[in-house]
Amino acid sequence: MAEKSLSEQRKKALFRQPKNGRLTADDATLSAVDAFCEGYKRFLDSAKTEREAVKTALALAKDAGFAPYDPAKSYAPGDRYFVNNRGKAAALVTVGQEPAANGVCITAAHIDSPRLDLKPNPLYEELELALLKTHYYGGIKKYQWTAIPLALHGVFAKTDGTVVPVSIGEREDEPCFVVNDLLPHLAQEQAKRKLGDGVRGEELNVLIGSHPFRDDAGSELVKLHILELLFEKYGVTEADFLSAELECVPAFHARDLGLDRSMIGAYGQDDRVCAYCALQAALEVAHPRKTVITVLADKEETGSDGNTGLNSAFLLHLVQDIAAAQGTTADRVLRASVCLSADVNAATDPTFADVMEKRNAAFLNYGAVLTKYTGARGKADTSDASAEYIASLRALLDANGVVWQLGELGRVDVGGGGTVAKYIANLGVDVVDLGVPVLSMHAPFETTAKFDVYMTYRTMRVFAEQPPAPVRPA
Repeated sequence: MAEKSLSEQRKKALFRQPKNGRLTADDATLSAVDAFCEGYKRFLDSAKTEREAVKTALALAKDAGFAPYDPAKSYAPGDRYFVNNRGKAAALVTVGQEPAANGVCITAAHIDSPRLDLKPNPLYEELELALLKTHYYGGIKKYQWTAIPLALHGVFAKTDGTVVPVSIGEREDEPCFVVNDLLPHLAQEQAKRKLGDGVRGEELNVLIGSHPFRDDAGSELVKLHILELLFEKYGVTEADFLSAELECVPAFHARDLGLDRSMIGAYGQDDRVCAYCALQAALEVAHPRKTVITVLADKEETGSDGNTGLNSAFLLHLVQDIAAAQGTTADRVLRASVCLSADVNAATDPTFADVMEKRNAAFLNYGAVLTKYTGARGKADTSDASAEYIASLRALLDANGVVWQLGELGRVDVGGGGTVAKYIANLGVDVVDLGVPVLSMHAPFETTAKFDVYMTYRTMRVFAEQPPAPVRPA
């Protein structure tokens, strides 16, 4: 073999040369990738809503030795507990060997995803069809939600204090639901609308029945029959919709994607993919040096507001409890803490590559994506991780053989988005976004690469085991 030229040698030493991770991974790693993603697919199918994600996550946590938080109990290193925030957000804590005053290690993901929420008074009949009025949740392309099978998930909260869980449409032997669209033969006027207005919010009406109550007398007999079926199954009346949280989500399940089975197609991967990676790391790190906090938050898709979102005092109160139990203060703990905001980034799609700036974009199979800042235009509405913190994470990931990449969310003046990072940064914590690159983000069926999912989990694991030092104020 001919000796490399001086320029080739210097390029190898000085150039950054990212590669497709599947080209460099050994067979053992690729087997681990596939095995890890089987559990991930099962998680996606059992966690179609934030309530279901919390229920599934806490069941796994209990199996791993976590117990509900008891403020009267004294916790020792290695003890594990969880806090359930109203069934829609949760935090897992493993007490570290070091005192909390030395800082804690936080990973925060969100478990809510775009969907169609039912309005408080949703059920109506028109032209002898029963339908449900919806109010979409999060950023969606409304036309993507027509003519696909939908399932109904959520709860009825009754005035007697009982909460009735609902899940219809996931099993093959159950009915599903649909938002109708116009046939192309009659859609001439609809086709003149702009794409974002092709289907309007008030047109996202879910078809749920057509069979009338078997009685010749009276009106709204199809609606009556639907209410009769709901009463038989759940013991609810129309008034109980007023205190219900019901969501229409895609009825299809997580599946391998591609002839080579290298990808996963599923609903809700933003951000349950990062939530699952963070959860698995939390379950496996049993005796950390620093206390490990894993947050599964709600409401990120609508701005993180509300008492189950990370713009609330949920995390602060948790840290205050930890600090008080160890005779210190929350501000001291937070100033010494580090965090990964575990959220997805957009993968570059060859069909729509013009919206990305390829030198600073994420690609499938290139590993977990480190995102220094999000926001929009002039970095508005974001946190921006320091160079020192990025450097410490580079060192951590490289030392542990984690394949990673760095990416922005689209071209300047084109892209932008938000995560929970800024809310944690506002507490004085060093934080940066890291997660999985996703194709068709916010669509009813999103695509990820199994390799990237596994490398994101590996990142969460080594971060919890070997947390980098915080960047101290000068």
